[in-house]
Amino acid sequence: MSRRNCWICKMCSNESKRLPSNLTLEEVLQWAQSFENLMATKYGPVVYAAYLKMEHSDENIKFWTACETYKKIASRWSRVSMAKKLYKTYIQPQSPREINIDNSTRETIIRNIQEPTQTCFEEAQKIVYMHMAMDSYPRFLKSEMYQKLLKTS
Repeated sequence: MSRRNCWICKMCSNESKRLPSNLTLEEVLQWAQSFENLMATKYGPVVYAAYLKMEHSDENIKFWTACETYKKIASRWSRVSMAKKLYKTYIQPQSPREINIDNSTRETIIRNIQEPTQTCFEEAQKIVYMHMAMDSYPRFLKSEMYQKLLKTS
């Protein structure tokens, strides 16, 4: 999604005072109740990802989302391919979007992707989820973006 077409970006830069008609104040208020609520709503993950992108720290949400997609892959060939891609992009040291996980988890993933299962990234996904919930989520709630969403909706 380009910044030119992104309704979130337009709203935050005051180019637009309107939100998608489906985004309600009730949903926006739910986001402040818990990180789980934010991630369980239709627009929450999209808005949160846009916030993280603006903060130059969107690797966690991208990894988490990619893991959600990965877990649904039924084909062994597709799972092997996606596992390698996830490793090269997020797990491998010095990778372009390396996530912050401990060495033990990283080593377990390296062993598991030789014959990847649907759960081989589960521990890393839990760690990333915790980082988002404890670190960037509280900042998101205080952000100008979230405050504008509250006022606009």
